[in-house]
Amino acid sequence: MTKKDDDNPLEEIQKQLRDLMNNKNVQVAFAPFMESMKASTPEDKEEKKKKPSTPTNEASRDEQLDAIRSFDRRPKEIRDYLDRFVIKQEQAKRVLSVAVCDHYNHVRRCLSDKKLSKTEYVKPNVLLLGPTGVGKTFLMRNVAKLIGVPFVKADATKFSETGYVGYDVEDIVRDLVKSADGDVELAEFGIVYVDEIDKIASESSRNGKDVSGRGVQINLLKLMEETEVGLHAPQDMMGQMKAFMDMQKGSKPKKSTISTRNILFIVSGAFDQLGENIRKRLNLNRIGFGSAEENLSSDESSNRFLSQAETKDFIDYGFEPEFIGRLPVRVACEELTKEDLAEILNSSEGNVLEQYKNDFLGYDINVQIEKDAIDKIAEKAALEKTGARGLVTILEKTFRDFKFELPSTAIRDFSVCANTVENPNKELEILLEEKRDQLDDSQLEDVDRFAESFKKESGFTLKFRKNAKIAIVKESISENRSVRAICDRKFSDFVHGLGIINQRTGKKEFIIDKKVVDDPDKELSEWVVESFGKHKET
Repeated sequence: MTKKDDDNPLEEIQKQLRDLMNNKNVQVAFAPFMESMKASTPEDKEEKKKKPSTPTNEASRDEQLDAIRSFDRRPKEIRDYLDRFVIKQEQAKRVLSVAVCDHYNHVRRCLSDKKLSKTEYVKPNVLLLGPTGVGKTFLMRNVAKLIGVPFVKADATKFSETGYVGYDVEDIVRDLVKSADGDVELAEFGIVYVDEIDKIASESSRNGKDVSGRGVQINLLKLMEETEVGLHAPQDMMGQMKAFMDMQKGSKPKKSTISTRNILFIVSGAFDQLGENIRKRLNLNRIGFGSAEENLSSDESSNRFLSQAETKDFIDYGFEPEFIGRLPVRVACEELTKEDLAEILNSSEGNVLEQYKNDFLGYDINVQIEKDAIDKIAEKAALEKTGARGLVTILEKTFRDFKFELPSTAIRDFSVCANTVENPNKELEILLEEKRDQLDDSQLEDVDRFAESFKKESGFTLKFRKNAKIAIVKESISENRSVRAICDRKFSDFVHGLGIINQRTGKKEFIIDKKVVDDPDKELSEWVVESFGKHKET
């Protein structure tokens, strides 16, 4: 390695910036930037001290660090916590729980014993395999949430070898610092999760320049061991300028790098073809004909073989031996059946069905989901072949028109059965027809909301009588238009007309009864004519 390779790129850039800033023309050009950098002067700091203190994240940060220093979780406790959110995946939960406990127990011991921190340590970085939508990302988010460490997720497909075309692999570590609100010490104990790792297998890049395959793997494996990552990318000129200006102001030098020694790396991918490759390898090693797996369809059987993956299978798939060697903990996730998807809707905390119920509650509408509806949703979602993501697809198809129509009606509760999932539009029509003549206070309140908006925009108060509100709501129902649209149309000329009346009489408050709603233009004209008469009298 040459001396040039040993040079710190940050120091070299700072030197170039120093020479650049000595140029008078550049000083003039960058004057506005330099002025903004001077915003935090000693006088500003004194001013901030005078202001009443406000709660910050400092206490939370201290609590997080204390939790890491005194980590005492057991693998079963983590598994039980994950059971609340993720259905199935028992083996993945077990493996993750052990890996996480091993890692943070080691971190805790290193923080209390500096000698131990200098010994060789092989991190239990994890490789998760399995089809899309089985809960891989959800597992890791909840693990990080339970432990209380920063978490960041990235897709391997965004990475490039250089960072000038795409996303530099080191940027994900910088993103971890951002997720820790800039706290480097806290970020050094975080979790980095890289999805779609199978997409950077170098086999797919053999015919061209390898900017997203082998080179990315080499750069990633450096991060997964122990290295120092600069907090500012070499091409991040604004970051470099800020560091330079801080140095110029004589500020205390801040840490410029983050160590990846104690950052746990989790990578995952669907590995679509890998299961088929493993099946072929195993079948070639078998003697005899008509094995059970041969009688299964490819879709049904290939993912089952991911749990039998060996290091050689990953190398043949296109991964560098050194890269796959940095991922000693490997576990395959299972595909979700329609029964699993139904259980997610019934018992998983924070599942997507609860989100849809809460969406309706935002309009004071209660939704009751029948058991046969749950089964039908799960059945249709299973056909999507996208795991739990299929639930979102089916729920969206089921509820999209209900969300559009019901908030503007008197309907405040409805039930969802299997027929609703099968024929949502037909069931919505039936529901609307049954309730067509019903009015409720929320619809009448829509008229009041229009009156408030009208007052803000024009300064005039419209006081709607009860009979006027009812007339507007009934018209809105019959035309299948919102109350706001009906009011906007009927009272479009009132700002100008009431302005004329106000000039002659000073009047700012007007009563709106059913007669005005029935023929607003006629009534407004009469009011204007009447105001002329009153003006003459005055």
